[in-house]
Amino acid sequence: MFDMKAPEEKGKIKIIKGGMLIDGNGGKPVRDPVIVLEGRRIKQVGAKNEIKIPPRAEVIDCGKLTLMPGLMDVHLHTMMFNCLTFHNYRVAQWEITPELQQMYGLFHAQLCFDMGFTTLRDLGLNSSRGLLTAHLCAVRDSINAGIVEGPRMFIGGFTTITGSHLDLIQPRAMQRLGFQTADGPWELRKLARTNLLAGCDVIKTCATGGGGTDKEEPDIRNMTQEEMDAIVDEAHAFHKIAAVHCFTPAGQRMALKAGADTIEHMVFHDDETIDMIAEAGVWMTPTLLHRTDHAIETRKDQGTSQFVLNKMKALQPYCYETFQKMYKAGVNIALGTDMGFDPEMGTNARELEVYVKLGMTPMDAILTATRNAAHAIKMDKELGTVEKGKLADIIAVNGDPLKDITVLQEKKNIQMVMKEGRVYADRRPGKSKNVVNVNPGDWKIVDYL
Repeated sequence: MFDMKAPEEKGKIKIIKGGMLIDGNGGKPVRDPVIVLEGRRIKQVGAKNEIKIPPRAEVIDCGKLTLMPGLMDVHLHTMMFNCLTFHNYRVAQWEITPELQQMYGLFHAQLCFDMGFTTLRDLGLNSSRGLLTAHLCAVRDSINAGIVEGPRMFIGGFTTITGSHLDLIQPRAMQRLGFQTADGPWELRKLARTNLLAGCDVIKTCATGGGGTDKEEPDIRNMTQEEMDAIVDEAHAFHKIAAVHCFTPAGQRMALKAGADTIEHMVFHDDETIDMIAEAGVWMTPTLLHRTDHAIETRKDQGTSQFVLNKMKALQPYCYETFQKMYKAGVNIALGTDMGFDPEMGTNARELEVYVKLGMTPMDAILTATRNAAHAIKMDKELGTVEKGKLADIIAVNGDPLKDITVLQEKKNIQMVMKEGRVYADRRPGKSKNVVNVNPGDWKIVDYL
């Protein structure tokens, strides 16, 4: 498990210089910034005329690049059976072993890391071999142990009822192996405890139906209030976050009543419930990249049924309208993409472009992936902004995302990726360090048919 209370090591002093700093607090950018690092943390931040560079310090000169906090995606699924690594995800569910899928989970996380996403909250999955919570936790732990390079990860464990939306990600006719779902408050408490025993950081549950499954309507209730209360209480008893999948105002109200920490997806709404969410200060993840025409076409190419494709297209305008109304009402928004089956791992920043096209300012969009995301996962004391005392997660970008948010989508523009004071990707002039030395489309698409 990721331990933020690990003993601090006094490290070598490093200096990062750039052309502009967007520090993640929403204020005016700093021109000609200097960031002083000591070990894993930021020691000092300011303009170059305010900072005295210590002698013998290592200087990382980013020239005219824009410096920013490491980006975060707080709703994705790195071990889902596609993101363009399998020809047909419905076949992959049966023919890919959990062990191989675990390796793909790591690969998917690294693709995101290489694009400047230094923190991911993976909200879990199930499979034909059972819940793979322990497999995901092992990916997280191998990164934290320094065995492999990758982003900081927080892992969710599915904790929901029989026949829920999250259960129906797999075919109805599939034989369920192991303890995948539960019914009634005490059985659900046991499933939550089982996921926590496996090492998860987040309990992920489900209040309503969803968009990506066959023969299930979004407004179907996925559990009783008593069941949801038990799940959220169990998460909080172990000092963990409870994340609730919701598509409808009824589901959102259930989540609010239970005390959920985050509400996943923006789909349907009513004005009264929006006001309740805004007043409660609960964080919401829009997951709009998963709703785009590109995502629908991607799902079509992967073998998705026409029923699901039609449902995704029908939901699209409601999602966009709900986002616009929630943003205007002051709802707390943190970036989440719901990448899993679609679109492609590493393209997380396209979510920001959707927000801007729907009326969010570029600065507010950036905040969803930095300060806001850190608040949503209760890591705001350590992450999300470039300021004294925080962990040194910093990226250097060629271009100004306040003028063109799409600059964050090109790998060539993400010229440096630093996590906790260490440079993992460095594509500045004369440098050629990558986390993953492969470009999208270069790897083999597995097809066992």
